[in-house]
Amino acid sequence: MSSKSPPVRGTDAPPDPLRRLLLELGEALLGGGLPVHEVEEELHRLGRAMGAPDVRVAALTNGLFVALDADEATRFQPVGGALRFEQTADVLHVVHRLRAGGLDGPGALAELDRIRRTPPRLPGWVADLGALPVGVGVCLFLQPATANVLAAGAGSLVVVGLTVLARRLPYLRPLLPVTAGFLVALLVLSLARASLLDGPLRTIVATLAILLPGGLLVTGLSEIAAGAASAGSARLVSGAVQLALFLAGVAAAATAIGMPATALANVQVAKPSWWVIGLGLALAVAGVVINVNTPLPAVPWIVAVIAVSVTVQVVVGSAHGAAIGGLAGAVSAAIAATLVHWLPGGPLWQVLYLPAFWIVVPGSFGLLNTAQIEVGNGAQSVLAAVSAVFGVSIGTLIGSVISRIPRPSLPVLRPRT
Repeated sequence: MSSKSPPVRGTDAPPDPLRRLLLELGEALLGGGLPVHEVEEELHRLGRAMGAPDVRVAALTNGLFVALDADEATRFQPVGGALRFEQTADVLHVVHRLRAGGLDGPGALAELDRIRRTPPRLPGWVADLGALPVGVGVCLFLQPATANVLAAGAGSLVVVGLTVLARRLPYLRPLLPVTAGFLVALLVLSLARASLLDGPLRTIVATLAILLPGGLLVTGLSEIAAGAASAGSARLVSGAVQLALFLAGVAAAATAIGMPATALANVQVAKPSWWVIGLGLALAVAGVVINVNTPLPAVPWIVAVIAVSVTVQVVVGSAHGAAIGGLAGAVSAAIAATLVHWLPGGPLWQVLYLPAFWIVVPGSFGLLNTAQIEVGNGAQSVLAAVSAVFGVSIGTLIGSVISRIPRPSLPVLRPRT
């Protein structure tokens, strides 16, 4: 065991331009929601490309430590705040240009400052309206009955209103899951009690889909599997608490109007046809594109990657279950994103994969199964939910390996002499 360990210093450590750059980039990537092991890998690769092959990086969910070598002072950089998706895409482009030698350190820091100051392309309330097509789209393949789809649309407007309110009054944000779960469930269950619709649980889940912590749970499991147990455990606990708050809101609504637990049974009123599934997927993708301010030049490629991944997920999942379907969807999304990235001028892999990941992640189906604990057969429901999330987690890890495959160089054909 070495008797010498690198000191950890605060503001007294001498400034270093490269270390500052790595800290700023790491903070931005963490703020964009990237898993901590991917952030560490990106900074290691960047450090080697910029003359610091022994760079030390330790990332957490709320910040990161960076030292340029084993004997240098370590600095900590907290995550200042979450970045929008289009900002994250711009940060990833900065990292790519730095590794390729097309940008220097001062230029990269200036770019980061510009990215943070860039206002959103769409007003906040317009982005929040993306919850409406997501809710309607998910309901089209979860519960494709006219009354249920209309109820999902009305409930989605409630979600939009709560999201706008939480943005303007940040101290109300912790109450968003339980409040949204209560009000949406109150609306849908009231309609069910009046015999205006059947199978309310799937309608509730579809309406809440955009708020559910499926991505947080999958990312946490992926981090644990990659060796980042601290960050992964923190995300899992956070996601589980959010899921519990949604369930508490739904249960409170059922109690408030006197609905029995059997009303939350997992009943599908009608099976969706292929064209209904396609329409639902198109609406859900459009809602995600609006909600996260997707960069416009990447939209056609993102739609293509999502179409491939969801098609694979639905086909495989219908034959082998949600867990295998989620794994196949995540892997196919990674393959499609890698192939598109290899094209001349193709978007970066993460820019293509992240939206597909948000569509593939079975967060809504996780709540759908977990809700069944209240109506019996809880062990099987929990197993189904956990296996579905694990399936996508494993697919995500496989996808990150696929993304590292270097672009193949095509042989140059020379004319015969």
